[in-house]
Amino acid sequence: MRRTIVFAVLACALAVPAARAQTPLSDEAKKAILGYELTLPRANQLITAMAALSKQMVAAPDFKERMAKSMKMTTAERKAQMVADPNAMAILKDNKLTADEYLVGVPALRMALMVAQGQPAGATVVASPANVAFAKANLAALKPKIDAADGAFRPKK
Repeated sequence: MRRTIVFAVLACALAVPAARAQTPLSDEAKKAILGYELTLPRANQLITAMAALSKQMVAAPDFKERMAKSMKMTTAERKAQMVADPNAMAILKDNKLTADEYLVGVPALRMALMVAQGQPAGATVVASPANVAFAKANLAALKPKIDAADGAFRPKK
């Protein structure tokens, strides 16, 4: 049960680029992402939590099936599952994050990095000018960390 919860929450929060990039964001999601202010300490907290949560999720034997299911969940469903999972909440607490901060912060960070690297903003990618400026200024430090966290998300072959 715990693995299911962590998996579902993480799949969306991780904002897997290929799957998430094709789904237009709701107005509420855009507003939350645009209003999220990134800082270097906060970005590091998000990345550290993302890597830890990803490791838990990938350990599940039915990783692919759970991933497909989680991509269809609403943000409220993902949040409810995350809050109900004591392991996920412990990871967030260790990184001084709430479920809301994580579920908004990870996509905000990813999208700011995407725009900073040249992907145009649009219906599926939004980033505030301040977050894009932050991402550009810290790209060399953040890109390797987020790439390493993404590596933790890939199931072992």
